[in-house]
Amino acid sequence: MSSKFIQFIGATEALTASKIKTEILSGLTVALALVPEAVAFAIVATVDPLVGLYAAFIVGLITAVFGGRPGMISGATGALAVVMVSLVVGHGVEYLFATVVLMGIFQLLAGVLHLGKFIRMVPHPVMLGFVNGLAIVIFLAQLNQFKVNPSDSGSDWLSGNAMLIMLGLVWLTMVIMVVLPRFTKAVPAPLVAILAVSLLVIFGGIENVSTVGDVASVAGGLPEFHIPMVPFEFETLTIILPYALILSAIGLIESLLTLNLVNDILEKRGGASKECLAQGASNLVTGFFGGMGGCAMIGQSMINVKSGGSTRISGIAAAVFLLIIILFASGLIEQIPLAALVGVMFMVVIGTFAWNSLKTIRTMKLADAMVLVLVTVVTVWQDLAIAVIVGVIVSALVFAWEAAKRMGAKIYDEDETRIYKLKGVLFFGSIESFNELFNLEDGHDDVVIDFIDSRVRDHSGIEAIEALAAKYHVAGKTLHLRHLSSDCRNLLNKSARQMVEVSKIEDPSYKVAADYKGHFPDGVDEAGGH
Repeated sequence: MSSKFIQFIGATEALTASKIKTEILSGLTVALALVPEAVAFAIVATVDPLVGLYAAFIVGLITAVFGGRPGMISGATGALAVVMVSLVVGHGVEYLFATVVLMGIFQLLAGVLHLGKFIRMVPHPVMLGFVNGLAIVIFLAQLNQFKVNPSDSGSDWLSGNAMLIMLGLVWLTMVIMVVLPRFTKAVPAPLVAILAVSLLVIFGGIENVSTVGDVASVAGGLPEFHIPMVPFEFETLTIILPYALILSAIGLIESLLTLNLVNDILEKRGGASKECLAQGASNLVTGFFGGMGGCAMIGQSMINVKSGGSTRISGIAAAVFLLIIILFASGLIEQIPLAALVGVMFMVVIGTFAWNSLKTIRTMKLADAMVLVLVTVVTVWQDLAIAVIVGVIVSALVFAWEAAKRMGAKIYDEDETRIYKLKGVLFFGSIESFNELFNLEDGHDDVVIDFIDSRVRDHSGIEAIEALAAKYHVAGKTLHLRHLSSDCRNLLNKSARQMVEVSKIEDPSYKVAADYKGHFPDGVDEAGGH
């Protein structure tokens, strides 16, 4: 087996028959577990279950082949489904397909522009708020299934025996998913739970139980090329553009967070930009083949990794097995009770919510705890993309405020010279603290500012130095700048350089607000991935 093929599939060593078998069985396990979730997410988005299954197959296959993290699983997800609801209800499924195409284009642009590297800017409290908010949103989306007409949010709630039967079947599904793994992990617990509840309803004489077939008919077949039937006009763009932007952002955020999680488990690095390109290509294609789009799936990726799948073989196998299920088992899917799917989704909610955050939030800094809660609330109130952006901005502002307060100086005299040995970062937020350090009426005509333990991070810092130099010059005093880096000295304007004495003693150079353009090892992109 060629080394290029081994490198392509993500293997670290030559593949053995045993390893290939493990990868294929892992893919089969993932495919079996994908079916109920894809159907459930499609129902959440108020589209035919087959639309979710097609998305799971196409997105899963393309990202498995071209994604930045071998072993990661992608498909239809709840994070995207909950955003799609209002679009489908208000404009129809054809607008959804057009939106998914545009979503893919935006994600391709993100990959080309290497925007995936910015995932490193997401702090841990934001990540916790992200998953907690996602869990709550998925939970709330399931509540419609407890109504007389699940596809109508304004429908009346179930009552009497109908509600009791629904609750009982949901509870039974969850119990099976909790208990079964304690005895065997040979088969996916979600599949066993759905099968058991379905058989109980079909052969147990339980009546008036809503099934997938009551919501929509699943006609198994190969996905066919289909240009979205929407008017090609500016008004259409104004409708789908906001949804496409939100979906592309959510999809990339969830995919890149999953990539980092799998990276940590496998102790390997994955390419963020490559993953953005794969996600974009998969959504662009699935929009033309009747799929609802998708992104990386945290739960399914964990199933794959824990089952031994770590190469592209497992992801490809999962997609192929899923297509086989679609072609030959669609009739069985229609008989699945909605209660079983709700039970599966409730377990996804329980597994997604970061329960340890309820404990750690008490030991966090107040600012971090506030960010965690803020991101969770905004996720439920608005959407995941806005929540993460808000969380990052608030975290950045908190960091800037804390850094601004750390500006200080050790002040001492040598002969007749007053020396200020700065400590901290000089940037826009710390200028006020910087200015408060100096007193022009301290009786010293010779003043030294030593930057050996300080750094100038932006042009506002340069402006502050120039303004201080002008004040000392007007006062008739001499100002010396020591250990100021060469790039900062060069940025000082001509008049400032004439008013101060800049020592040529300097630290190793550091850049002011400059992007790093260093060398990365072969195969490693700017996001730290291969």
